[in-house]
Amino acid sequence: MTLTAEGIHVWRGSRHVLRGLSFAVAAGEAVHVAGPNGTGKTTLLRVLAGLLAPEQGSVRWGGRAIVEDRDAYSGSLSYLGHDNALKADLSALENLEFATGLRRELQAGEAGAALERVGIARCADLPARALSAGQRRRLALARVVLALTPLWLLDEPFTNLDADGTALLAGVVAGHVAAGGLVLLAAHQLPELPVRSLRRLELA
Repeated sequence: MTLTAEGIHVWRGSRHVLRGLSFAVAAGEAVHVAGPNGTGKTTLLRVLAGLLAPEQGSVRWGGRAIVEDRDAYSGSLSYLGHDNALKADLSALENLEFATGLRRELQAGEAGAALERVGIARCADLPARALSAGQRRRLALARVVLALTPLWLLDEPFTNLDADGTALLAGVVAGHVAAGGLVLLAAHQLPELPVRSLRRLELA
């Protein structure tokens, strides 16, 4: 599958944030969305996620405009924004079971394995409000992994992660790309990603 943006224009008040942006991302590719603050990195990811309609232009998934079947498109992507979108009073394990259960049926042990993969298995029974900022970010990443979607849209995913967490996330992203996934991630500072196909999309 290919994600294609065609002539995307977005205004924020009187500011023309995205000016006719066009690009395509194919399976097995990662794109680093870069640029100073205020250049539209988050705006672009929200447009690609179908959360914000552009004033002009279109987004296509597999050649089909995403507005033609929003439910099918939403089922193909995982979006991680600045907000981890966790339920504070649910445990780490319960957060995964709840969020993933809205999308698909979980198999026994899947949620626990996802916590293990992101290095917070020991936090399974702790409420999200008791987790550190880095642990909450890892938990949100586990939710992305569990969704089993081909397209990942990640907005500043390395925020609040220590060196170990950053290396872990880089490896998870690389693994997804190697398996044929598509990843677009917005980040001020991008650590080394061990992927064969990494492109930079500079916003100005």
